[in-house]
Amino acid sequence: MREPHYRRDRVRPGLRTGGFLLAAYDHMKTQTRDRDRLRALRHDALFEAGRAGEGIRKRLLEGFNFHTLLRLPTGIWYSPGVKANVLFFDKRPASREVQTRELWVYDYRTNIHKTLKTKRLASADFDDFVRCFHERTETERFRRFSYEELARRDKLNLDIFWLKDDSLEDMDSLPEPAVLAAAIIENLEAALEQFRGVSQELVGE
Repeated sequence: MREPHYRRDRVRPGLRTGGFLLAAYDHMKTQTRDRDRLRALRHDALFEAGRAGEGIRKRLLEGFNFHTLLRLPTGIWYSPGVKANVLFFDKRPASREVQTRELWVYDYRTNIHKTLKTKRLASADFDDFVRCFHERTETERFRRFSYEELARRDKLNLDIFWLKDDSLEDMDSLPEPAVLAAAIIENLEAALEQFRGVSQELVGE
């Protein structure tokens, strides 16, 4: 879908192959116009260290003004372990110069617990991110990284985080087994509902 001067690109976050990442990048590069403002949903595989994604990350930083990255919490997809991000970037005319000068990262994943049913994401959850997006001032969850800092990271790894994960530091703070089991059941039931919907659509065709 496209709004005036703003293009949205949505891709399922669960796909991991390097070929998919390359195809997604080519789609963004060829199916958009200079000066378009874009946002895309991408799985963590795009940002983690590895040869499959390193070239894509390099192209993304050099060919677009990739200015903002929003790290989404786990537990909001059909699979509890899926991690995804929202990328905000602008397409620039072809140039030999690197288009990304700095990347701002908002970590809405560390110590944030959401589920598909009982603790679902709401618009108000993003109020602080929206404020930070416009003000461009560093906060506890919002940090700026220059292109030079990013280029020095191993294989251009963009899986960036800095907050202390309380669940890893304090094992006593983990939920009771019964609570964890209930969360697993909730996610499985939500996944079944989604698959039933897909199945019904296929039958309808």
